[in-house]
Amino acid sequence: MNNDQALQESSFSPATRLTAKVISYIFHPLFVPVYVGWFFVRVLRLFTVLDDRHQSLLLVQFFVNYTLLPLVTVLIAKGVGFVDSIYLKTQRDRIIPYLAVMIFYFWVWYVFRNQSFPPEAVMFSFAAFLSICFGVFVNSFFKVSMHALSMGVVMALLLLLSLKSTENIGPYVSLGLLITGIVCTARLVNNDHRPFDVYAGLLLGALAQVIAWLFV
Repeated sequence: MNNDQALQESSFSPATRLTAKVISYIFHPLFVPVYVGWFFVRVLRLFTVLDDRHQSLLLVQFFVNYTLLPLVTVLIAKGVGFVDSIYLKTQRDRIIPYLAVMIFYFWVWYVFRNQSFPPEAVMFSFAAFLSICFGVFVNSFFKVSMHALSMGVVMALLLLLSLKSTENIGPYVSLGLLITGIVCTARLVNNDHRPFDVYAGLLLGALAQVIAWLFV
């Protein structure tokens, strides 16, 4: 650890750094798509054609494809020595998980599109796929914040939905802005990323969502 890093870490109390770690876990990129799926199903009620049981099964599908399969991939990669840490702290560690997640995310988008899911769900799944593609590309140059990337997608999604939806989702937009700020701050508090990594993640995530909005 160099002096600049030590100085940055010493400026925050242990309690603050612990809180930042907890926030980073709660809003980990593996979980954010599941929260969005819950928002689609339970708040926006985009799947009213499905009964309660099938809506619950849909949320399970969100969890399996967006959380479980990527997590298992990381654990297997760690087990066979392809990555040094399950926390993917280096750009090298991120290569194989990124590529695997690209496949999972593409499959979700492909299924959603071909099963005539609501356009909001198709748009989000496409944006998630695009964001991980951006992550793969920029990983060759710097360690972009995946937390910021995922929050950029969600924040842009909420803002775009607020322009389109007849529902009053203003409170959710405000909550999303607050959570985005807290999560990005948490990544900086624990010195997990440079500010550039976080800002770039937010921008690329938002860009992915805007592109999806235009083409879905």
